[in-house]
Formats: sequence, C-alpha cells, structure tokens
Amino acid sequence: MEIVQYDVVLVNLDPTVGSEIRKTRPCVVISPEELNRNLNIVVVAPMTTSLRNYPTRVNIKFKEKKGKIAVDQIRTIDKKRIVKIIGKISAIEIKMLKEIIKQTYVD
Repeated sequence: MEIVQYDVVLVNLDPTVGSEIRKTRPCVVISPEELNRNLNIVVVAPMTTSLRNYPTRVNIKFKEKKGKIAVDQIRTIDKKRIVKIIGKISAIEIKMLKEIIKQTYVD
C-alpha cells in the first residue's frame, strides 16, 4: 500500500490515553512522500464529525459528510494502524490545512 501526503486513511487509533481522539476513524496523512516511502511511520491528523469551532480545526467535506481535520491532535503512527486508503482531500482543503498547521505550529 503506497501512502501519499493528503490521502485520507482509515486508522485504528486505539489504545489512546486521556483526551486523545480514539477509535477507528479517517485521518489525513500530513507527512511528506519521502517519509512515507522510507519509514514505517506516517504523521496523520484525525478527522472528526464534531463541528466545534476550534481555531486548530479545518472544515472538510468528505464522502458527503461535513467534518473537521483536528490539527491539534496530530499523531505519528505505525503504518500497521492503517486499515485502508479511502480517498484524498481537495486542493482547497489542502491549502486550508497547510495554513492552520503553519498558524498552529510555526508562527
């Protein structure tokens, strides 16, 4: 399975601790291709249908469902947690995701 940046993958996030997003859910791959090709880990941001307006969340519509990408819950996971690739986010959503990542972690 070739995992590409901005793919949406179904990931088993359990076990979790405390306030971490749990269960098997869609996540957006944010790690670059070089990492995805050469390591057994990927960096993902979980998606949620909880529509709370946090400044660290990106609005998304995926498979006709409205939701958010939780940039505040970014995780590094082993590829073994990935159940399957289920899609890709749009160019507009990629642009918004990059901006929120920059605002949250860089500025």
